[in-house]
Amino acid sequence: MVVGRMRAVQRGWHERSKIERVELQSVVMWHALPWMLFVSWGTLPLGLNLRPDLPAQVLGWVMLATAAAQCVHMNRGMRRALDHYLGRGPYPARDVRVSRALLAAMFALAFALQAVDGVKDDMIGFVVAFMVVPHCVALGFLAPLRGFAARFLAMEAVTLAGFAAAGVHDGRLLVIAALVAFGAGIALISTRCSAWTLSVMWEADRAREVEARLAVAEERLRFGRDLHDVMGRNLAVIALKSELAAQLARRGRPEAVDQMVEVQRIAQQSQREIREVVRGYREAELGVELAGAHGVLEAAGITCRVTGEPAGLPSAAQSALGWMVREGTTNVLRHGDAQHCAITVSLTAGQATLTIENDGVPEGRSATRGTGLAGLRERLAAVGGTLEHSAADGRFRVTARVPVPGPGEARPAEEDTPAEAAPPPGKAYRSRAGRSSGGGPEAVRDRTSGAGPWWRRGRPRPGREGRPGDTARTAAGPRPPADRPSGTEPAEAAVPAEAVVPVEAVVPAETVIPVEAVVPAEAAVTAEAAVPVENVVPEENVDLVEAVQPSEVKAS
Repeated sequence: MVVGRMRAVQRGWHERSKIERVELQSVVMWHALPWMLFVSWGTLPLGLNLRPDLPAQVLGWVMLATAAAQCVHMNRGMRRALDHYLGRGPYPARDVRVSRALLAAMFALAFALQAVDGVKDDMIGFVVAFMVVPHCVALGFLAPLRGFAARFLAMEAVTLAGFAAAGVHDGRLLVIAALVAFGAGIALISTRCSAWTLSVMWEADRAREVEARLAVAEERLRFGRDLHDVMGRNLAVIALKSELAAQLARRGRPEAVDQMVEVQRIAQQSQREIREVVRGYREAELGVELAGAHGVLEAAGITCRVTGEPAGLPSAAQSALGWMVREGTTNVLRHGDAQHCAITVSLTAGQATLTIENDGVPEGRSATRGTGLAGLRERLAAVGGTLEHSAADGRFRVTARVPVPGPGEARPAEEDTPAEAAPPPGKAYRSRAGRSSGGGPEAVRDRTSGAGPWWRRGRPRPGREGRPGDTARTAAGPRPPADRPSGTEPAEAAVPAEAVVPVEAVVPAETVIPVEAVVPAEAAVTAEAAVPVENVVPEENVDLVEAVQPSEVKAS
């Protein structure tokens, strides 16, 4: 049972922050101070030097009992007085009145004891020096320095007048006055200086919290500003072009399809830009995180040693290891009482290893509580990494390993890379289906003629030969553009490069992206809903499609 209580006390101590530990240590010292002075300045000098007369014995032991009551009352009101000094509680007026009454009783007993000459060898001066300490400790927390000085002068005046009335008229009176000043000075220095130090530490802690909240607010503002810059212009253009397409569709104009294709392009561009903003907001760079962890730990009084360089790691691996540095630094600061921390980054053949090791881990603390390590394990698993941790002999060690492709190996593509992010015209790209195709106007004609998959060549889907729907669709011949269902044909065939409406007529030139790079042909339609290209725009008429002029769009 005793061992369990000791461990509970130890756990409670380690769960406190550093400033809370300092405050607890100061409060314990203030509680012990009056009792130490009670024994050394009150009990021993008075108990060993009382005369055997009955009045002296009665007055002496009553005085010791009153002094003990002073100590008990000071211990009970210590927390309230400290809270008032730190701005956390009201002024304890009742405690001050009780302390003043006990001090007045001590003065009366001291004067009576001196009047009957109940103490030998003038040892009553030590008792007088002690009896002002409990009350001066309370005043040290509750009164300003000028108020403390005024009350101290009042106590000196009462002391001199009382002992002079009790028959002390020589140099002993000055000695008693000096002892009272010494006791009051001890009480003021031991309380006011430590309390001021605590107030400064709490102010610094609150300032750090405010700084952290301001940093979060600033980051939110930055993210909101980036999101507004990305979406504001694009949404305005989408709204304008959608309204234009609606007007054209009401009039039966085929240019409405071109406008909706442009709306689709701008929407996909907005999606890519938002992903870039979010990716930059959520990713963590390993080099920056290592520097930040070193600064934070050193500022917290923990010796931090960082070894290794993160150069050469892929961005995905750096992001996962950067999050591990964040979580590891948080664990070092919040759990245990670390004095030293070592962060090591090593890069071997095909593998990057990050290790964080710190001391000061309490005995019996489990290393698997919380969700931090589970979240790290999920992040590392996303890039093929592993996480290991162990706690032994007061030290905690966590190791992360991430595979790194060699010089001759291809690095895996980013998981968040959108398939619709097509390359510039004339360059090859790979869609989600894994097919390669080219860009540029010539490629549009090539893909609408004999080359390409089955649904572009006008052939029935494999396994569907001879079905009535396929035969009817193949023999139907070209349909008029007005009957052409939008969204059922490949983007390259629906809007040839020569028939693109100039975007400069609606949006600024800097937002223009060639239509050939809007949507990969493989992702434009599903196989079941496809219409052969020859049935929409015959191959021999590809070059004869007239482009819609900007003047016509404006006129409409």
